[in-house]
Amino acid sequence: MSLAGKTIIMSGGSRGIGEAIAVRAAKDGANVALLAKTTEPHPLLPGTIHTAAAAIEAAGGHALPLVGDIRDDAFVLDAVARTAEAFGGIDIVVNNASAIDLSSTEDISMKKYDLMNDINSRGSFLLAKSAIEHLKRSDNAHILTLSPPITLDPKWFATNTAYTIAKFGMSLVTLGLSEELREHGIAANSLWPRTAIDTAAVRNVVGADLVSHSRTPAIMADAAYEILVQPSRDYTGRFLIDDDVLEAAGVTDFSIYLNGGTEEELALDFWVEPKGPHDPSLSLH
Repeated sequence: MSLAGKTIIMSGGSRGIGEAIAVRAAKDGANVALLAKTTEPHPLLPGTIHTAAAAIEAAGGHALPLVGDIRDDAFVLDAVARTAEAFGGIDIVVNNASAIDLSSTEDISMKKYDLMNDINSRGSFLLAKSAIEHLKRSDNAHILTLSPPITLDPKWFATNTAYTIAKFGMSLVTLGLSEELREHGIAANSLWPRTAIDTAAVRNVVGADLVSHSRTPAIMADAAYEILVQPSRDYTGRFLIDDDVLEAAGVTDFSIYLNGGTEEELALDFWVEPKGPHDPSLSLH
């Protein structure tokens, strides 16, 4: 199975992991609608909705850049309608847009708290909800949300409770919709990286010294692809880690995803446990 002719609607996607997923799908000839505000490059975060659209077209896909805010109900409803009209339907929703602030509970402002929840959990719920009528008509419908496994160990909340709440809200969208939409053959899954991924956003928030301890966004793009080509009626309700997905698909050499360091030097991402020997000092926590 491939994504040729399939239509994806994605929140964000101007850069980083979202763009990598879109470009990977475009190599099959997929149609990709991007919902983002980024019409001008950010000083610290290069890439816009238009550069991402150009990359999708260059890879062999068809792009539909839709400029607006994922928090705006009217914009999302219109974007879904325009995507379905342009490409004859919608097969896949990718909830990629996410806001991050790692401040402690004492230091974070409620404005930032609301921003993260409005973009992360509410935005994921809104985009998925708005596309359901079109997904029901697809022969292999998927909702893929970039969010972590829900692990209620207090240690995952200890350093950044507000951000954890916002990301787990996205995961609850997967948990609920996987069961609610099962009878319609619509899959809902979450995907998360085991290690830090080198993106401009991560460099900006966590620090550039993380680069050599990261994998490239390609590992998430390849893992997302493997998920989205699965039969949706059988592959749903899962909280997936990128290297587990690829290992199940037969990948044995993960060095292709290294970003300058070694496997032993990779830093774990949030909310995941190490796979094999790992230096506990190499973690984003």
